[in-house]
Amino acid sequence: MAQPPVETKNSGLIFGFAVDSLTKMPLPFVTVSIKDQSSKILSNSLTDDKGYFELANSVQGDVVIQLSFVGYKTYSKSLRSTVSGKSIDLGKIRLQQDLIQLKEVSVTGQKAAVSLELDKKVFEVGKDILSQTGSVTELLNGVPSVSVGPSGAVSLRGNSNVLILINGRRSGLTQANALEQIPADQIERVEVITNPSSRYDASGSAGIINIVLKKNKKAGFNGQLRLVGGIPNDNRISPSLNFKSDKVNLFATLGIRFSDYVGLYKTRQVTEDNEVSTFLNQRQNEKRHDDGRLLYVGADYLLNKKNTITAAFLKNATKDHDKTSLLYEYANNTKTDSTLLRNGESWEKRDYNQLEFNYTKLFSRPGKKYTVDMQYDFWNSDKDWNLTTKKLLPAEQPLATIRTSSIGSSKDFLLQTDLIQPLDSNAVLEFGLKVEKRNVTSLFKAEQQTDDRWSIIDNIDNQLNYDELIGSGYVQLKSKIGNLAYQLGMRTEYTMIEIEDRDHIYDRSRNYTRFFPTAHLTYQLSSGATFQGNYSKRINRPSLSLLYPFNELTDFNSRYVGNPQLNPSYADVFEFGFLKNGNVLTINPSVYYQNNSGIILDYTFRNQQGIFITSPVNIDREIRSGIELSVLYNPLKFLQLNAELNAYRFKQKGFYEEHNFDYLGDALTSRLSAQLKLEHQLSFQFRYNFTGAQSNAQRHTAAIHYIDFGISKNLLKNASTVVFDVTNLFNLRDYKTTTTGNNYLQTQINRPNAARYRLTLLFKLNGKGNQAVRQARRGNRE
Repeated sequence: MAQPPVETKNSGLIFGFAVDSLTKMPLPFVTVSIKDQSSKILSNSLTDDKGYFELANSVQGDVVIQLSFVGYKTYSKSLRSTVSGKSIDLGKIRLQQDLIQLKEVSVTGQKAAVSLELDKKVFEVGKDILSQTGSVTELLNGVPSVSVGPSGAVSLRGNSNVLILINGRRSGLTQANALEQIPADQIERVEVITNPSSRYDASGSAGIINIVLKKNKKAGFNGQLRLVGGIPNDNRISPSLNFKSDKVNLFATLGIRFSDYVGLYKTRQVTEDNEVSTFLNQRQNEKRHDDGRLLYVGADYLLNKKNTITAAFLKNATKDHDKTSLLYEYANNTKTDSTLLRNGESWEKRDYNQLEFNYTKLFSRPGKKYTVDMQYDFWNSDKDWNLTTKKLLPAEQPLATIRTSSIGSSKDFLLQTDLIQPLDSNAVLEFGLKVEKRNVTSLFKAEQQTDDRWSIIDNIDNQLNYDELIGSGYVQLKSKIGNLAYQLGMRTEYTMIEIEDRDHIYDRSRNYTRFFPTAHLTYQLSSGATFQGNYSKRINRPSLSLLYPFNELTDFNSRYVGNPQLNPSYADVFEFGFLKNGNVLTINPSVYYQNNSGIILDYTFRNQQGIFITSPVNIDREIRSGIELSVLYNPLKFLQLNAELNAYRFKQKGFYEEHNFDYLGDALTSRLSAQLKLEHQLSFQFRYNFTGAQSNAQRHTAAIHYIDFGISKNLLKNASTVVFDVTNLFNLRDYKTTTTGNNYLQTQINRPNAARYRLTLLFKLNGKGNQAVRQARRGNRE
């Protein structure tokens, strides 16, 4: 955050923030001038990307401060400076949109769907047609630099070692496939931070994705109702209501959804045993039905001008009912010799709860702030599978029925405190402490039926307890010398992890302390162009899903098994970027380099029973270097284009058992989005996504491309909006993977989601209260 200056005995500044009067969003590159009574300019400046400006106060008497920006009315205010060198805080100056210019240029005054900043990219959900329906997983597929794989794994710049936060904090909502359960319309914006400062957790070599939930920003009563209907079945109801006054800001959102997903998975496999080739053609049809209930309710309370407390509660409860049908056709050479059919049906319940608390204290000294954040998460889940298998050829024969049961629960407590301490008009010192304690318990059992008796399969009947404690502290100094700004930080984290199971097969204990330095340098040219160089040291702790040693038995032929022996990996990350903002063109190229040690990769092998087991393992090293380019282009009044390109090369090195993982490869991802805004509040959006082919020592993934499309129309004097959108148009999004190992070759084509067609109706209830009511402060909640 930009920090206001501090009054001293020797120097003073006139400072403040420029914001849009309607959206309350900061306005960068606003011209700020101080003039005398004859309109002679005494000094001038530009606002930064946070809308902040400052000018030296070296005059006495009456002066005029003036703010001007294209598309906005010029703001002028008379000031009387009685003492030269005294600091004057002008607070937030709200610039009003110029209605005449708005008629000439229809897009003026609207915040773009994507805004580029040096330390992050911000994706405004409400400004993007294709991001207002569906789940967060679908939303992330449209966020710059981000992609989501067929299993729900999120990658940033092609790197899956990314830390996902909710409102700036770790959350159980980001674990496994839980993001699929959060409606996209509950999200306000997504922030992509590729090289975080020491304030943030050191996890994730690729960077941080921060998902910010919606919260009230308008005075008085206001709200909205969103209705969604889709094919395949995707019905959602999302009402929200807000109230804000001088003292309190209340917000409440409810989300109800009923969704179906249709998936198709094909496998072609060749194995060699004793010089005999066996062929397998496998086809899996999947139908998933999810019911979800989400509630987010809370309040900000302004105790006085300098003290604010915030409390909120989030509940996400889901019920899933899935059905699968797997057909296996085995053959020697070209003749089919046996066929199996396995039908599966599962039921799963999840209940996730999160309590939040924040206290923010401001001081008489501008810019000084102290915050305390507490969060408590608790959730539980219960999943049962029933699997029936029968042989169809050469003769029909029923096989043993299988059932599995998985029961899990978690408790997570977080306490964090931060202090921002200005040292002078340029320098700011920030430091903080954080502790997070997490406990997860999981019980898994697999049984098969023989006659009327149930027996345990492969000794899969165990309970795992996972305890994690992370204590951390950081300090960082931010200052500037002329046009050069710098930020130096150091973070230290103590980690203690204990894994214990009932049968003492996977018991393990680890504790370690590591230091994570960061450095950020920024140089701003008078033209508004900015250069930045960053460095940070990062850690990738194995997620619980990678450590979890139990596995579902849905597929007769293959299983994914976690590895409790995984170790964390570390990364040194360097990045150099450039940002040039313009009225028509904004360009943001960057180059990056990552030196990763102990990286985690998936390893696939055949066990003694001939089943394919995929498990994560550590290998020695990966060096990754790349270039990324993001461009925003408004060539016409009614047309907005957003293009991005990421190309990188990686070199992996290491052995696991007898498998050599040494490999040199490269990859390319790109995305092109166009929004067309016509008369009568009619808008179109088209988005093309492309991921180039990529390989490592064991696996090759073919290129992926797909198209999304949307139409939006405002009605009833902008009080309502209707949106029609299509994701994965023409069913182009197929994930094709070829895996090669000792005596086998396996090719898979996965289509986890078919094309989806949705119609959305949004009704707005706008408050008519005093729009000048002060926003209750949010502390560090975002």
